[in-house]
Amino acid sequence: MINLYAKREFKYPIFAECITPDNFEGKSAEEIGELKVWEGNKEKKLAELFKVEKIKKEDEKEPVIAIYGDLSKIRMVGAKMTKGQIIIHGDVGMYLGQEMRGGKIAVRGDAAGWAGSMMKGGVIEIFGNAGSYLAAPYRGSMEGMRGGKIIVHGNAGNEAGAYMRKGTIKIYGNAGQFAGLRMRKGTIYIKGNCEERAGACMTGGKIVVGGVIESVLPTFTIEGLKKKVKIEEGEVVEGPFYLFSGDITENGDGKLYISKNRNPHLNFYEKFL
Repeated sequence: MINLYAKREFKYPIFAECITPDNFEGKSAEEIGELKVWEGNKEKKLAELFKVEKIKKEDEKEPVIAIYGDLSKIRMVGAKMTKGQIIIHGDVGMYLGQEMRGGKIAVRGDAAGWAGSMMKGGVIEIFGNAGSYLAAPYRGSMEGMRGGKIIVHGNAGNEAGAYMRKGTIKIYGNAGQFAGLRMRKGTIYIKGNCEERAGACMTGGKIVVGGVIESVLPTFTIEGLKKKVKIEEGEVVEGPFYLFSGDITENGDGKLYISKNRNPHLNFYEKFL
């Protein structure tokens, strides 16, 4: 097990894609400390920013990294990781788990924007809030999340799951606008409230909103009422739910499930059933 302790408060953005179990595996604490990061426009050694401590555990079957301190300026932790675990005891900056392929990241705080950007596998669990563009790609790219699972126990910002291709996102708090923007496949479950324009331009996949949503885009058509919805294997959410299909501007067949009981202002749709 590797423990990293922040030596000071960080004032400038730090790109630290070297912090992955893949890069740390088989290295001594001294070798890990020699890995390079960028703090602003200056290249630094990891040991200049963190105290590195390696603890040998006989029963450890996979590499584990525990990080302590305010990492809100630290970006790209866990980028492209394929194995092991990262446990962050505090907040963390943008691009957490970018293009992650395997393993697990747990954040005992908040995560900034683009957490899980373009991830392909593994699990990210955020016990606080997530910023905007959860699992979304960089601007200009159309390839979003392609596998894995993201769990947010707090709230998420705008465009969660944008351009999603596969995988599962579960948000137990509230979500911002444009959840599931241009998604093709996969599942987004929002237990709390959701701002407007959910599913805009989606062509496939499933969005489930258990809380309040002010309105549904007019480019969705109501298909029926469902007693319950399956989120993933072994997890079913009880309804009833309105089922909408769309986005018809994209010839889409995405499914948008909206809680009937939490959204009585949408009951006028029932006359179209």
